[in-house]
Amino acid sequence: MEDNIILWDANSRTNLLPFTFTRPAASIRVGIFTIAEKFQQYLGGKINFHSNNFLPEHISDSNLVIRGNILPDSSLIKAITDLKSGEILMSKDVFIAGKFHRDIAAGLSASTQLQSHKVVSYSGARFINHIWDIFSQNEQEILHDFELLTRERKSQPIHNSNYVKGSQRIFLEEGAIVENVSLNASAGPIYIGKDAEIMEGALIRGPFALGEHSVVKMGAKIYGGTTIGPHCKVGGEINNSVFFGHSNKGHDGFIGNAVIGEWCNIGADSNNSNLKNNYDEVKVWSYAKQGFVNTGLQFCGLFMGDHSKCAINTMFNTGTVVGVSANIFGSGFPRNYVPSFSWGGASGFITYNLDKALETAERVMARRNKKLSDHEKNLFKNIFEETSPYRNF
Repeated sequence: MEDNIILWDANSRTNLLPFTFTRPAASIRVGIFTIAEKFQQYLGGKINFHSNNFLPEHISDSNLVIRGNILPDSSLIKAITDLKSGEILMSKDVFIAGKFHRDIAAGLSASTQLQSHKVVSYSGARFINHIWDIFSQNEQEILHDFELLTRERKSQPIHNSNYVKGSQRIFLEEGAIVENVSLNASAGPIYIGKDAEIMEGALIRGPFALGEHSVVKMGAKIYGGTTIGPHCKVGGEINNSVFFGHSNKGHDGFIGNAVIGEWCNIGADSNNSNLKNNYDEVKVWSYAKQGFVNTGLQFCGLFMGDHSKCAINTMFNTGTVVGVSANIFGSGFPRNYVPSFSWGGASGFITYNLDKALETAERVMARRNKKLSDHEKNLFKNIFEETSPYRNF
């Protein structure tokens, strides 16, 4: 009997907010794939999730429970699949995976203690422990996913109107449109997804990944370590950033060392700072610590949760964290932590009415022929209530 696969948030959720308000940790995109899609590439079969707002659709008599914020490679997959029933794989004191019967798998929570099981040690594991790890590890994960995805496959032809450097490291899926573009893969691979388009005059430097049905607009400048997920439209200047999917930055302006969730929109000529004037290490808001923590990074830009929007000419300070369904506008720099369901800008915020936020989400998704599900509506309501203590305007 094949093992049932469950990707479990364990205790990772709080450190990965605001992105884990609306998804399990394993649904975070880093590289070309989400973490869950990486495991699916290796293990096949259906992936179940276990987190605060997402419970497994299926639990069987034999379950392979894997930490959802770990980045898999062939070595880790071998160690996981070699586990016997009742064994757990640990990296020092951090749970990686375990093979459990039905009762244990069904009763998992962030506080579950597993010390009574036989421990198998593993070294060399890599995790997404903090929100800035997403862009910091993105370049390495593009390299990993590119190899995983393109091995023994043939790219669609590269049009001869393009300026190309490193053609053997460029892969175009079926239906991709790339003409009169500069593609420089000398520093890392370039992956263009199915039916994606890079318009003329764009300058692309790898490692870079463009998801299916996404568009890079004319004259865009995109630097390495950048992933644009599926169904996005981007323009202007982007450096070492990750767009999860269904989000737009369609105009000029700079986004760098940033993570943008789903269903976000960044207005024309909006910019984020990614370097402090005194070149000091950047601090960002931590939901886990209920305050600002040092990232240890000199370059760190914007983190924007799902369904958040900003108007034209918005300016974000270094290391700004924006929650879910915030609407930001006006001149000046807004505060560098904007709670979920905030409405306003540098001159002040008020609470974004839940019903209005839901109306906007439905309208935005309808443009992409998507419908806001009942589960997503309930999720909005739960997030609104969970984040209400932060909106002490």
